[in-house]
Amino acid sequence: MTRNILTIARRELQSYLRTPMGYVIAAIMLAAAGLLFNAFALRAGKRLSADVIRDFFYFSSGTTMVAGVLLSMRLFAEEFQTGTEVLLRTAPVSDAEVVLGKYLASFAFLGGVTLLTLPMPLLVMINGKISVGHLAAGYLGLLLIGSATVAIGTFGSALANNQVVAAIATAAMVVFLLLCWLLAKVTAPPISDVLSHMSLYDKHFVPFMKGVVHTRDIVYYLSVTYLFLLLATRAVRARRWA
Repeated sequence: MTRNILTIARRELQSYLRTPMGYVIAAIMLAAAGLLFNAFALRAGKRLSADVIRDFFYFSSGTTMVAGVLLSMRLFAEEFQTGTEVLLRTAPVSDAEVVLGKYLASFAFLGGVTLLTLPMPLLVMINGKISVGHLAAGYLGLLLIGSATVAIGTFGSALANNQVVAAIATAAMVVFLLLCWLLAKVTAPPISDVLSHMSLYDKHFVPFMKGVVHTRDIVYYLSVTYLFLLLATRAVRARRWA
């Protein structure tokens, strides 16, 4: 099983590296992160290094999620759009192996691009001091929120027949989870408590942004990843027998 997953992941990862799309998405993500970091995190005036790093992770979370949506939209939708899903249906691999392989490839590419932003916060060391723990916590948060976004995108791609619809469906689900904190403020318990806990950013990413790691936040992002990969597997299985 592991061999099949790795084979699929390697094939998908090579597709990112052999086509312009992967490089275009990476370039856009890095350029956006750099511009936002320069325009806002490094804005004029004396500031604490910790505040600059916090703002860097604030903006980077947005570019990471956008990149996750763009990278994952093609995973299954492209197969359905071009008709090559027949190869997946006849291959001697399970639906779960296909989903995991494609997810791992997209997440690995996103993780690599995310780590390429590391020189940006390190620039703060020129005129200030930064905590290695703060950086580690922030990047852990970026990888976790990226993992959750790619998993959501895998599910969205498994539902759609083309990449545009997949991107729209994924963006809608991500935006809903982002706005759960706002919905929690206008509802009463216990619904407000549930919505607050579902918040993709406000409830669970802010601690990472500040350099604090809570087990509950790690569990949340891993749970979201698992749930949407499970839903993606069910969606692919339903298409196989449709």
